[in-house]
Amino acid sequence: MIEGGSLRPGDRLPAERELAVQIGVSRPTVRAGLRALAAMGVVQSRHGSGTYIPSGPPTLGSQPLSFLAALHGFSTEEMYEARRILEVGAAGLSAERATPEHIASMADEVAGLFSALNDPHEFLVHDIKFHQAVAAASGNPIVASLVEMVSELYYERRRQTADRATDRNLRDAAEMHQRVYQAIRLRDPKAARKAMNDHLIHSSAYQAREAAETPAPAATNRSARSGTDERPARRRYRRRRTT
Repeated sequence: MIEGGSLRPGDRLPAERELAVQIGVSRPTVRAGLRALAAMGVVQSRHGSGTYIPSGPPTLGSQPLSFLAALHGFSTEEMYEARRILEVGAAGLSAERATPEHIASMADEVAGLFSALNDPHEFLVHDIKFHQAVAAASGNPIVASLVEMVSELYYERRRQTADRATDRNLRDAAEMHQRVYQAIRLRDPKAARKAMNDHLIHSSAYQAREAAETPAPAATNRSARSGTDERPARRRYRRRRTT
């Protein structure tokens, strides 16, 4: 039905009983299929209303990639290499295609970065949202979906070590994000690609040094040791993602 074009973004799916008759399978089979589609982000269940095709830009859930990362142990270097492949090109496209609304969204996240220099977890939320905003401004929904999926995985990994970031590193990162934003706002694709590439290379190198210099953690709760709690920032990220 979706592939045939009879269901479009925002449409409500028929009830389970009707779907079972149309497709020729049992209702438990339909229910299991809908759960699988929901996990992939293809459909969205609304309590008391039914199941819908999500409207707005397409999204890809990060769960399959998270499982692969757990099984195969993706390295930080591999994560940043994938990000450069996706995001450098996205920055160039954004400089050509960003709307005033996209520019405003990026500006908000850059301002958030500078306001969160004393809070690494809040800084990380704005970091992720900035990169997703750049990808959305590329005008390519495939690129935007892939960047969102990879950035979610990056967020889940980085939030565990965000407290290691130094004040100098956070300020450097904020300034590099600002350079990406400025290049996009000035409609300079070459400068935007260079600024994004420089930023990701710098961040990858910093986290590699950070890992080498950080002793293995003791078997205690990290948040308790640091006196911080990343959960509020994580909730803010999840809440913003669903808006």
